[in-house]
Amino acid sequence: MNFHPHPFEQFQLWYQEAVSQKLKYPDAMTLATCTPDGFPSARMVLFKGLNTRGLRFFTNYESRKGQELLQNPRAALVFYWSIFDRQVRVEGTIEKTTEAESNEYWNSRPRGSCISALSSAQSQEVASRDELEKRFFELERKFAEQPIPRPIHWGGFCLVPHRFEFWMEGAHRLHDRICYERVGTAWNMKRLAP
Repeated sequence: MNFHPHPFEQFQLWYQEAVSQKLKYPDAMTLATCTPDGFPSARMVLFKGLNTRGLRFFTNYESRKGQELLQNPRAALVFYWSIFDRQVRVEGTIEKTTEAESNEYWNSRPRGSCISALSSAQSQEVASRDELEKRFFELERKFAEQPIPRPIHWGGFCLVPHRFEFWMEGAHRLHDRICYERVGTAWNMKRLAP
C-alpha cells in the first residue's frame, strides 16, 4: 500500500473510508491522558475535525479528562476501524480551541446534547439518575423558546500532533506500520517492524 507523505492527508484518506462505510461511530477515538504525577487514564471521545493545527474534540473543561489535559497538556489518541483492520495512533500536545471554534461547534449540536452538557457536572458524583434527569428537564423547560448558551467551562481541545502511526493488519502478523514524526515543520516518514 502507498502512503501519503503527509500524515494529515493519510489520516483523512483512512477516516473518509471509515465514514463511507456508514459505521455507527467512525469518529470514535480513545483519548489517553495523564495526571501531572504520571497516573494514566483513557476513555472514548468523538473526533470533531482536523484543522491545520491538529485533531479536535470537545468536552467539559471541569471533567476529569478536561482537568488532566489542562494540568498536563499532552495526550494520545487511537482510532480503530475493525472493518478495515486498521488503527491510527496520534501523540502530541494539547491546546484549547478558540472561543469561536467552541461556539461554532456548540451551536451545531442537537439541543438535547447542549442541555445535557449544561445540566451535568461531568465526572462529579450525582445522587441518582432521577436528580440528573430532573435537572435536564428543568433546563429544557427554561430554554424551550430560546438558544441554549454555551457554558464557559465547556469547549474544545486540539491535539497538535508530533507523531502518527498508521497500522494495518498483514498476513502472518506481518503488519504494516508507518510512522510519521515531526522534525521542525517537516514530517519524517519511516516503516516500523511489526
